[in-house]
Amino acid sequence: MHRVRCCIQYLCLAVCLVSSVAVAKNSSEIRFGVPTWPGVTVKSEVASQLIEAIGYSTMQTNASPAFCINALKNDDLDIYLGGWIPAETNLIRPAEKEGTVEVLTTNIAGAHNAIAVPKYVWDAGVRTEADLDKYAEKFDHKIYGIEPGSGFNSNVQDAIDNDRHGLGDWELVASSTSAMLSQVGRAIENKEWVVFLGWEPHWMNITYDIRYPAAVGESKIAPATSDVLTVVNPKLADRSPEVVKFLNQYVVDKDDQSKWVLEYAKKDREPSEVASAWIASNLDTVGEWLEGVKTVDGGSAMAAVRERYAD
Repeated sequence: MHRVRCCIQYLCLAVCLVSSVAVAKNSSEIRFGVPTWPGVTVKSEVASQLIEAIGYSTMQTNASPAFCINALKNDDLDIYLGGWIPAETNLIRPAEKEGTVEVLTTNIAGAHNAIAVPKYVWDAGVRTEADLDKYAEKFDHKIYGIEPGSGFNSNVQDAIDNDRHGLGDWELVASSTSAMLSQVGRAIENKEWVVFLGWEPHWMNITYDIRYPAAVGESKIAPATSDVLTVVNPKLADRSPEVVKFLNQYVVDKDDQSKWVLEYAKKDREPSEVASAWIASNLDTVGEWLEGVKTVDGGSAMAAVRERYAD
């Protein structure tokens, strides 16, 4: 009788352990590494909300790109949506080669990262970087940059130091991003000539009517274009294959991300509010991202999202 009772106890314990493992698997936490960049902040929030809608829990950690990549390698994070190439090539590609991170897809393609001018300056003849010095007096021989020490600023300073396109007597005005954009906003309001470091996705492309003068030959002042990669922990595919399926399809339109940045960084809305409002209004796009994806219970991911974001 005692032996039977023990067998029943062990059987119950085994059932409980199996159930615990199943619950742990279904409720496993998906961990995001998020640099404090507005575009990646909202992009990560949109992904997080969709992943939660299909049955997972999520956590977001604000950290530098280097920290995020190292945390992926050490199994401390699962997802990093801010892999800017070529800026982060030396950080990501060696880890990818050694198999300690996995690059799934390009979530933003052809992002601009270059000098910019207002449209009225473009219309007046500044179509390429080589045109800048023709109008040096109008620009007051100044290019407005961002934070001192940034790679973006270094590219411009290198062009000045090497007198590329006749810029040897120009000045890089280093400042904070917000201060630079305030300066640009005032100049555009007064129809003054200004050249500055611009990029997209960003709200500046919606708020201001700007253009990006083309690079000439190999003498680029700034890198011109970038791609943004989705980088993950290699163990994620085994633990959460449906999440990986979604991430492989999570490709964001530049204009959409610019709108996210506008709402978050310019209008001071919370990332969670920006993300939920956008998801509810763009279910067709979300449907493309979730095509063929299942919830943790095996149901339709898109049906779960529609239910959560129904009016």
